[in-house]
Amino acid sequence: MPAATPTTIVWFRNDLRLDDNPALDAAMAPQGERGNVVPVFIWAPEEEAPWEPGAASRWWLHFSLLRLAASLEKAGVPLVIRRGPSLDSLRSLAREYAATHVVWNRRYEPAVIARDTAIKKSLSDDGLHAESFNGGLLFEPVHVATKEGKPYQVFTPFWRSLLARDEPLKPVAEPKQLYAAESMGPAAEHTVSVESLKLLPAVHWTNTMTTAWTPGEVGAHKRLKSFLDPHLFAYGSQRDRPDHDGTSSLSPHLHFGEISPRRIWHAVRDAVGGKPALQVTGGAEVYMRELGWREFASHLLYHFPHTPEAPLRRDFSAFPWANDPIGLRAWQRGRVGFPVVDAGMRQLWSTGWMHNRVRMIVASFLVKDLRVSWQEGARWFWDTLVDADLAANTLGWQWAAGCGADAAPYFRIFNPTSQGNRFDPDGAYVRQWVPELGKLSAVDIHQPAIIEAGVLSRAGIRLGQEYPEPIVDHAQARTAALAALKVVTAAKKKA
Repeated sequence: MPAATPTTIVWFRNDLRLDDNPALDAAMAPQGERGNVVPVFIWAPEEEAPWEPGAASRWWLHFSLLRLAASLEKAGVPLVIRRGPSLDSLRSLAREYAATHVVWNRRYEPAVIARDTAIKKSLSDDGLHAESFNGGLLFEPVHVATKEGKPYQVFTPFWRSLLARDEPLKPVAEPKQLYAAESMGPAAEHTVSVESLKLLPAVHWTNTMTTAWTPGEVGAHKRLKSFLDPHLFAYGSQRDRPDHDGTSSLSPHLHFGEISPRRIWHAVRDAVGGKPALQVTGGAEVYMRELGWREFASHLLYHFPHTPEAPLRRDFSAFPWANDPIGLRAWQRGRVGFPVVDAGMRQLWSTGWMHNRVRMIVASFLVKDLRVSWQEGARWFWDTLVDADLAANTLGWQWAAGCGADAAPYFRIFNPTSQGNRFDPDGAYVRQWVPELGKLSAVDIHQPAIIEAGVLSRAGIRLGQEYPEPIVDHAQARTAALAALKVVTAAKKKA
């Protein structure tokens, strides 16, 4: 008798795509021959505690799952959706479909690593072949180290080490045909719909997000294409301008794995004539470095799993943070009286995303001007960003606070007014997100608190009413932040 066709469960997580999906590719031929596939997504947010997906991420996930299901259906197999626990769901599916293999693409968050390690052992003990793959990074963190075998803590040598390696493998095209496994049990009784997961908010605050984004694999590839032509070559000069459409905006698509970093890496290389990464220059080189920063963030999270809650620079635990719930709330609402900060926070609330330069500005304002802890900012971003990624979020906030990696000088204090003047020189970004200031000139729009009352009046602005007065004096706040830093320095000397 011929051998039975092997059946493989493909556990989708943050890899919601068919293109260049190593786990899916392995499932198609697990023993060198055609295999049957059971794609499954398991909703078990409690297993990722304390960093369960936030509200904006859940909104994105809802639509991404719908589009993944449609793509799989077109390829010939249905997406099975289950509620956790994940191990119980995988075991149940293995019985229902007489599966021989379970595969998935790795993630690098501490709670997920612990869960996946336990699941792989349990499935192996059950007699199943459980295997994981690298589907989310160019290079895995465990394989990148200094000459001394230690993790990197500075980006530039980390990036050089990546460039010295062989190029990432070329991406594999999506399968045109998948083969569905036949259920041997009551599978339908346990399967749920995307809608039943209740990922969408009860109060509909997502209208702007719906018009701004197209979650899913197709939307990711369209964004990549529109970025490569014409924005890639101007990326180096335009990426810091929030008033211009100069970035790729691929971060949420990357976070949910709707496009692979290998696909982007090689698309950029193709756009510059197939040059090796070491020979790429200009805007393309700057953009490839940003992919490197994404790798660096995961590298740090993997090797320093305590950092989502505690500083990498442990001496920074002595920093005297302020207890300022009023200031924190004003920052969250975009009502601090510094226009570029308010514009960024309102963009975040409306679209679930914020320009990277403005992320640095608003983060500096929270931790340096208000001296509210970076953990408060990280939590707010986690709930409101559609691209909320634990590695990137942790790296960004610790960088802003001065307590993380690659901090030289490690205690930057951005002046929000000068940052606005420099990166939004015409005031277009502020006008878009803070429309009450729209009638002010480019000269005045970033400093409404110090312009003449008559100018404000003609623009229809009364400080404290249409637009708030600054909640802090930046010069005084800067002095206070530097004084607070001395507490860290003194504690370090005593240690």
